[in-house]
Amino acid sequence: MQTTNVNATMVMQQDGKNAEMLDRYKAHIAPTNSRAFDIVAHRGHGSYLWDVDGERYLDFTSGIAVNNVGHCHPAVVSAVKKQIEQLIHTSMVTCHMPIIELAEKLAEIAPPGLDSVFLNNSGGEAIDAALKFARFTTKRPNIISFTGAFHGRTLLATAITTAKSLYREGYEPLPSGIYQVPYPYCHRCPVGKQPGGCQLECFSALELLFKHQVKPHTVAAIIMEPVLGEGGYVVPATGYPVENGYMQRLRQLCDEHGIMLVFDEVQSGFGRTGQWFAANHWDLSPDIMVMAKGIASGFPMAGFMARKELMDKWSPGRHGSTYGGNPVACAAALASIKLIEQENLLENARKMGERITSRMHLLKERYSSIGEIRGLGLMIGIEFVDENGKPDGVRLSALVDACLERKLLLLDCGSSDHVIRFLPPLNCSQNEVDEALEIFEQALAAVH
Repeated sequence: MQTTNVNATMVMQQDGKNAEMLDRYKAHIAPTNSRAFDIVAHRGHGSYLWDVDGERYLDFTSGIAVNNVGHCHPAVVSAVKKQIEQLIHTSMVTCHMPIIELAEKLAEIAPPGLDSVFLNNSGGEAIDAALKFARFTTKRPNIISFTGAFHGRTLLATAITTAKSLYREGYEPLPSGIYQVPYPYCHRCPVGKQPGGCQLECFSALELLFKHQVKPHTVAAIIMEPVLGEGGYVVPATGYPVENGYMQRLRQLCDEHGIMLVFDEVQSGFGRTGQWFAANHWDLSPDIMVMAKGIASGFPMAGFMARKELMDKWSPGRHGSTYGGNPVACAAALASIKLIEQENLLENARKMGERITSRMHLLKERYSSIGEIRGLGLMIGIEFVDENGKPDGVRLSALVDACLERKLLLLDCGSSDHVIRFLPPLNCSQNEVDEALEIFEQALAAVH
């Protein structure tokens, strides 16, 4: 994610503590580890953040889809405190109960067939681990990914990331054996078709790749975000009829050639799309599912799942993680999953998502700059375009700033930073959603 250029005078009083803390931050922290907003957060609760000067912000970023049950939910805090008093770390020296309980719970909520888990610390690490696993178990070298994807910052994850060239520049030569095909992005169809009037001609890119560049029997995995994240919050082309849609064809293609289908659910998992995982929307299971972000309410945790008979081929010592499956992070994850279940947050995500998109469609009738509204559950993207229908990152940047001035935090995404994304906690209330929509509408009017 690139940071948004913000007019600091709109954000804070320059003589406040926030400004002082920012100076101290910049004095010692690497600039590449930048932040989207010039805000020094002091505390968070639910859907809100407070900075060190006491200013309150409605946070519809959720730490980039991490705080799925909001900031500092009391149940998560309680579970973490209890675990810290009992056991903090064992690494790979011993087992512990939280990791066993979490693995069992993940097998229960994951798409059918995924019943074995490897845990580590971050999404990028999990991507690398999953692809190492795919290569090891298939004995094949090559990987296919999709143009526009973002999979992480580690070197192998960078090689399959094409959301922006910025993420790759300066790190070449990147790992080899990587091939890309266009993402099925209907609003900007890679083969020039109109949504609803195609035969999924975009799928032929895979067949052409096999014909001209790489034989399918050498491909270990095809990795896909079932909802494109940093690339623009794109829901893939469904196809007509639905039962023969893009995702179903992709599953069939992988089965035909013995290729592992890998879903990157780092941003879309754990209820974000109104289902436990985005894969559930297509009623199919990948061979490998990568997860992170929303799993543990902000504690470092990630990993991937696969069928046990496959995972058992990955013999001891072939991969590992010093901090993976940390007891405290496992306790946070178990508490977070329990909250999603007990508070019926999958349904709330669907309901609040519909409330947001319905209001956005009304705004689209008034503002031609809104090119498309898309998403599932509370993973919503609104694409902004100029008078020629091209991505309009300039207007989008002004809109993010205008929302910030009114104390609403939203993030951009897309190849030209032209898509604004709504990522509130899954337990956001109707009043909080309406508050955000009112601010957004005011900001939209201001930038026009």
